[in-house]
Amino acid sequence: MDVALVAYDGVFDSGLSALLDVLEAANAMRHELPQPPPAWKVTTIGFRRRVRTGAGHTVETAPVTSAERADLLLVPALAERRPDALIAHVSGPESAPVRRLVAAAREARTPVASACTGTFLLAESGILDGRCATTSWWLAPHFRKRYPAVTLDETRMVTASDGVTTAGAAFGHVDLALAVVRMRSPALADLVARYLVVDERPSQAAYTISAALAQSDPTLAAFERWARVHLDQPVSIADGARAVGVSERTLQRAVRRTLGTSPVRFVQDLRVERASHLLRTTDLPLEVIARKVGYEHANTLRILLRERTGETASALRGR
Repeated sequence: MDVALVAYDGVFDSGLSALLDVLEAANAMRHELPQPPPAWKVTTIGFRRRVRTGAGHTVETAPVTSAERADLLLVPALAERRPDALIAHVSGPESAPVRRLVAAAREARTPVASACTGTFLLAESGILDGRCATTSWWLAPHFRKRYPAVTLDETRMVTASDGVTTAGAAFGHVDLALAVVRMRSPALADLVARYLVVDERPSQAAYTISAALAQSDPTLAAFERWARVHLDQPVSIADGARAVGVSERTLQRAVRRTLGTSPVRFVQDLRVERASHLLRTTDLPLEVIARKVGYEHANTLRILLRERTGETASALRGR
């Protein structure tokens, strides 16, 4: 399988190296299987002979024309955490060559994959319109606002949709590379994960900080502060809307626009976050924790924790 890996000025060093390392590990280990899959031939391509990474390292590249015969185009993330600067970069002239390359690849029906901030490059090129995607959970409100034609699910670690694969936050590049291996050989992906001591994470939900997401919208931030004060009580969305000085409909629109969810689900996320913290940091019985976050019965909280974090209450406490 021919893989074209795009290196460009400002590329995230760990993302670039994670993709290379996991695929190289797969090549090295594939003969340990009774029926090894074909090797991955990875070519690092660029628009100049040498590019400078986000950390200032120099990477030598092959011409981008190599992408024309590739079976897969991999686009690592940009080393930029600030949402405004990220959007300015991916939409500006500096990233135009990458956007054109991505669009051309999809025009030729070449699969494309990216992770973290690289998903903004894919969205900016237009190839995610009408598709499902994921991105770094903390960038989700900004992604959702700029790319409303994309169906975003930031709880997912890896999402594949009609030839385009996206992965979550920075070290989701490892999950992305394992997903590439898994497409050819699930057994080899498991083997590589074991040798590298990597747990594949189907969800980012356990890592999400709800308060960080809320800060991108003043109405939502005010509602989040009100909800935290009332987590141990039955929460009325109508009361919350009145408390922050907006109509219930306005509140619902603000939460949907920013988080892609409902006020009720957002409050549930806050309760899961608080309960998880109490499980990790106290010896309080689950029944007591449930009441502290507004649930009369511990089993209700137990089910919600499993649904949102993928872990049991006892596993969270074990941390």
